[in-house]
Amino acid sequence: MAKAPDLFDSAPASSKAYTAKDIEVLEGLEPVRRRPGMYIGGTDEAALHHLAAEILDNAMDEAVAGFATRIEVDLEPNDVLTVRDNGRGIPIDPHPKFKNKSALEVIMTTLHSGGKFGGKVYDTSGGLHGVGSSVVNALSEWMEVEVDRDRRGHQMRFERGKPVGKLKDIGAVNRRGTIVRFHPDPQIFKDAHFSAARLYRMVKSKAYLFRGVEIRWRCDPALVRGETPAEETLKFPGGLLDFLRGEVGAGETVTPREFFGRIESNGKGAVEWAITWAPAIEPFLQSYCNTIPTPQGGTHEQGLRNALTRALRAHGERVNSRKTALVTPDDLMAQACAVLSVFIREPEFQGQTKEKLSTPDAQRLVENVVRDHFDHWLAENPADADRLFNFVLDLAEDRLRRRQEKETQRKSATRKLRLPGKLADCTKSGQDGTEIFLVEGDSAGGSAKQARDRATQAVLPLRGKILNVASAAAGKLAQNQELSDLVQALGCGTGAKYRDDDLRYERVIIMTDADVDGAHIASLLLTFFYREMPRLIAKGHLHLAMPPLYRLSHGGTIVYARDEADRARLLKSAFKPNAKVEVSRFKGLGEMMPAQLKETTMRPGKRALVRVEIAEAEKSRTENLVERLMGKKPELRFQFIQENAQFAAAAVDI
Repeated sequence: MAKAPDLFDSAPASSKAYTAKDIEVLEGLEPVRRRPGMYIGGTDEAALHHLAAEILDNAMDEAVAGFATRIEVDLEPNDVLTVRDNGRGIPIDPHPKFKNKSALEVIMTTLHSGGKFGGKVYDTSGGLHGVGSSVVNALSEWMEVEVDRDRRGHQMRFERGKPVGKLKDIGAVNRRGTIVRFHPDPQIFKDAHFSAARLYRMVKSKAYLFRGVEIRWRCDPALVRGETPAEETLKFPGGLLDFLRGEVGAGETVTPREFFGRIESNGKGAVEWAITWAPAIEPFLQSYCNTIPTPQGGTHEQGLRNALTRALRAHGERVNSRKTALVTPDDLMAQACAVLSVFIREPEFQGQTKEKLSTPDAQRLVENVVRDHFDHWLAENPADADRLFNFVLDLAEDRLRRRQEKETQRKSATRKLRLPGKLADCTKSGQDGTEIFLVEGDSAGGSAKQARDRATQAVLPLRGKILNVASAAAGKLAQNQELSDLVQALGCGTGAKYRDDDLRYERVIIMTDADVDGAHIASLLLTFFYREMPRLIAKGHLHLAMPPLYRLSHGGTIVYARDEADRARLLKSAFKPNAKVEVSRFKGLGEMMPAQLKETTMRPGKRALVRVEIAEAEKSRTENLVERLMGKKPELRFQFIQENAQFAAAAVDI
């Protein structure tokens, strides 16, 4: 019998040489420029604003440590940002390990360098990895740093992370602190620009988080949009309570008193919180650690949920309620408006972008501090305590009732529509893995029904352009048959009555023609969901299909292009030069063969879907845009067109 070949005897003849010289070692700040996503999450607008956050956080650390009382943030034209503080100033004396370099140069050019590792310089801080300033420097076209210490000023300039000359003594000064001025590198951030509104919200949140600091905001008037001020001094003596009251406004709350407080716990850290329950307001829980926002929550949020739930259950047992066990943390937080801030030593985050806190001690700290004070808060006013307990208990009972009602078969929902044949439902029960396509008209609906997977894909044709809910009266919305059909098909309710558990499909997909009319219909539907079902968007259920506009064929090669730019790209990349490519333009989804629609737009794994999301930092800007473009005032639309006409000058529909 022949011996089987040993797979490890020899390498394939075609293999490339792989030796020590192929091992590349990146030194200094080069890893940051080569892989910025590892340090700031990418190169988009969010990542760009992360640079601003890193520099602002350094100034805030000086304030929290008690050495700075004022911070100034200036946004200049061409994406130049300046952050000043009146703290101690970055050390400028020679570093003991790098004697030919100042401490300033080491901090700005060396990863994992800083004064926040040992805890001797800062009790609490947001920058813990020693990469913030150096990463910003590496990803800036240029950075200028001025340090004022001991009545002497010193300056140093860097370009793409490298020093330009040595530290300069600029003479006597009558101030102290650090000034960082930088311009993000357009080679890294090709299409991203600073948003004045986003920076202003960031700055304002920092002022709320530490009531002892005054932040002066300035912005070039040419960059101001909407309600963002060109100049403002921000200081909030009430801290998080001021923030909560600003968010809730005059909205009705379950109890007249907010639950708030700030406690330092024997050197373990500090906790500040402000909470109320407002049924008519979109609930939120915003959390921070050492002034760093943690949008994905973490251990401190879990501690808050546990503390509130246990204290409220204890109140229920005191009043001999037999239904106390029904209350869960989700019920308690379902209509809560809350903001939480903790200050702890050496917190642990998930990743450099610090979006989630993972320190176990933070949960114990928050739980112990908040539980005790919530017990007292409930005991001080039994009427408020009873009112809150009954409110949360109603939510718990409603949750259980909806769980039972959800067992109703899908066919019953179809009967409720009273539109035989209009909704082509899927056969799978339950939300997981199912999706509904919202299409324009019966023609497109017919193609989509033939192209769909009947087990998991439903199709609901809508007639023409639906009502613009942003400019229509409430009565018109209730009377509109198309929107009524849509709401009934989804089954989750609207506004304050929206229930995510009742949504009958995991994905809601807007599928309109790839032309101007299709974009208009998609905009109307997006406006409807934004105004009437914002939580459907927040939960990630809403998507946009990306159907092609062109079919390109030559010989046996067939490709589809989404738009003009995609067509031009494919003509160059998918076909040989001078090939006589047949180009056909789809007039609409109804003109596509079901097989084409399935392969290009509806089949998972082949199609492209765009999930609709609204970043927390963009909520105000989004609301402003919806009001300007879709609201009742045509003069705002006219103004928007005038401001942005230059960007549409080359866009011609052919």
